[in-house]
Amino acid sequence: MASANTLSDGPAGPAGLVVGVDSGGSGLRIALADAATGTVLDGSASREPVRTGPAGISASHFLEQVLPAVRALAGPFGGRPVLAAAVGAAGLATLGDELRAVLPGALAEAWGVRRLALAADAVTAYAGALGQRPGAVVAGGTGMIALGTDLAAWRRADGWGHLLGDCGSGAWIGRAGLEAAMRAHDGRRGGSAALLDRAEKLFGPVTGLPAALYPRTDRPAVLASFAPEVGRCAPEDPVAADILARAGAHIAEAAGAVCPAGPGAVVALTGGIFKMGDPLLVPLRAALGELLPDARTVGAVGDPLAGSVSLASALATGTLRLPEDPSLLRLFGDGAP
Repeated sequence: MASANTLSDGPAGPAGLVVGVDSGGSGLRIALADAATGTVLDGSASREPVRTGPAGISASHFLEQVLPAVRALAGPFGGRPVLAAAVGAAGLATLGDELRAVLPGALAEAWGVRRLALAADAVTAYAGALGQRPGAVVAGGTGMIALGTDLAAWRRADGWGHLLGDCGSGAWIGRAGLEAAMRAHDGRRGGSAALLDRAEKLFGPVTGLPAALYPRTDRPAVLASFAPEVGRCAPEDPVAADILARAGAHIAEAAGAVCPAGPGAVVALTGGIFKMGDPLLVPLRAALGELLPDARTVGAVGDPLAGSVSLASALATGTLRLPEDPSLLRLFGDGAP
């Protein structure tokens, strides 16, 4: 196993390594890759999310997980230097001050790393989905955010959390589905007997749902857990189908707000919510066709961890084209402007 100092020994250039990190609400993933090609050589994962405290995302907890993992991953590669690293973190835009203050120095000391990118997870989702070309990416899971760029600046829409936004997300769909279940229970208009049946099979009697849901700190995830049930009911239930049609309209509106204008525009969809398939994708594509008639919908090439690796490789080779932004993408060291 290489020591921390060993990681900075050896020649620069194509023989070097890069590190990509994807830190999210469900844990942390790390990839070690060849600097010149971005080819992933090895990786590791932790199911323990990086803690968030009064100062924001904890830099010390991040380093406790990442430094030993990278040391172990890099050991078999003969002391090849880590030339660049890119970290994509959920909540970085609003909770990342401690990471921005601590990580550049800590990683330089540990690895001798010369270039570092700290990015919001929406940026690494963009880089993984579209690479470094202009367009828009909608990342939809428990939450939902749209990010677009013309390579001069970033534009963001939504991503404001389940109380203020995330419209069309898993949490939004799940909440709408549970509301329809409660309406059916009460005998109000807009209710769905099918969704009421699914809700009671999943959560028990719906009269107990408020007491079970409201005190929980993971409410968005609990709400999102019901979104697949809405998708399963949609082919036969008009209320569920309408929920997904409205979700598709919200997602399309977010994409339309950030997508660069003009022919040749591309929109990529990434994230677990789109695994719902046609019940969501058919109305979403129809809404995109109305709002962005010149845009082409494409599949995501890679995930946010792949995006972190591609950012790190671009930093190492001096080919980064995505624009810097104070809250979304910050560069440190030789990679900084």
